[in-house]
Amino acid sequence: MATIKDVAAEAGVSVATVSRVLNGKGYVHEETLMRVREAIEKLNYSPNEVARSLFKRESKLVGLLLPDITNPFFPELARGVEDELQKQGFRLLFGNSDEDPEKEKAYIDTFLQNQVVGLISATQAFSQLNDERPAIPTVLLDRTHEGSYTVYADGIEGGRIVARELVNRGSHNITVLKGPGHIQPVQDRFLGAVEVLASSNVNFQVIQMASLTYEEAEQRAKELFSQYPDTDGIFASNDITAAAVLHEALRIGKSIPDDVQIIGFDDIPMSRLLFPALSTIRQPVYEMGQQAAQLLLKLIKKEQVIEQNIQLPVSFIERNTTRKVKRNG
Repeated sequence: MATIKDVAAEAGVSVATVSRVLNGKGYVHEETLMRVREAIEKLNYSPNEVARSLFKRESKLVGLLLPDITNPFFPELARGVEDELQKQGFRLLFGNSDEDPEKEKAYIDTFLQNQVVGLISATQAFSQLNDERPAIPTVLLDRTHEGSYTVYADGIEGGRIVARELVNRGSHNITVLKGPGHIQPVQDRFLGAVEVLASSNVNFQVIQMASLTYEEAEQRAKELFSQYPDTDGIFASNDITAAAVLHEALRIGKSIPDDVQIIGFDDIPMSRLLFPALSTIRQPVYEMGQQAAQLLLKLIKKEQVIEQNIQLPVSFIERNTTRKVKRNG
C-alpha cells in the first residue's frame, strides 16, 4: 500500500507539498500540482484518515468503547452510531473493553494518539475513570453517570413491565436472575421488577449473576431449577441469559410457557429465532446509537445542546415464552 512518502518520491517533491495538495491549503505551483496528482493516481494512493487529521489538525475520527462485542446488542448499538456519523463524514475507531478499566484506559490512550475528536462509551468502567477521563467531547451510551451527556433506555420501567406481564399472565412463583450490580442498566431493570413484585400477591426470589455471558447463564439456570423447582415465571437479565434458561427448561422437560414463562430483555435478533420465540423487552438499540452520535456531533461542533440526558422508551414484545392474557367476558 502506497504511503504519502511514496507519493512525494514519485512526484519529486517534499511530503509537506503532498500534504498541501491533499488538504487544499497553501500555494502549490500548477506544474507541481499536476505531478503530485499524477503520482497519486499512478500509485493508487488513498490518504489515511489518521494521517490526514495530523496534517490538517482537524480529525474526523470518533472513538467508540464497547463492553462485549460478542453480545449482539452492542454491534447493533455500534451500527446506529456508525451510520449516523458517516452521514457527517466521520469514521469510527472501536475498542472492546470487557468492562476492564485498565484495558479501557489503554484504548482511550490509543484513541487520543489517533487524534479522535470525540468519544462514545457504552461501558460501565468508563464512569469509574473520574479525573482520568479524556478532555474531549464524550457521550455515555446505555450507561449513566452524574454530570455526563448520556443516551439510555428506561430500564426501571422495563423491569416493571416484565414483572407486571408475568403476574398478569398467571405466574405466582417468580425467579429474577439479577445481573452484575455494578452495571447500571441491569441494576435498573432489577429495581423496577422488584418494585412491582414486592407489591404483588406472588412469591419471588433472586439469583445473582456475576456476568451476562451465556456460560454464566447456563450455570445459573441449572441452579435455578434445582433450588426453585416450582418456579413458574422467570425474568432474565438479558436475552442471552433468557436463551440459556430456555434451553435448560426444555432440557429438563418443562413445557414453555405452560409450566414456566420466560421474559428476556433487549430484543436482540436471536430472540426471534429461538424456539419457542422469546418474549422480551425491546430497547430501541439502533435509535440509541443514532441519538448518541447526534449528541456527540453537537458537542464536537459546539452547537447548543438542549437535552443533556436522553432517555428512550422501552416496550414489551409478546412472543411464545409467555401465556396469553386471560380476558374477562
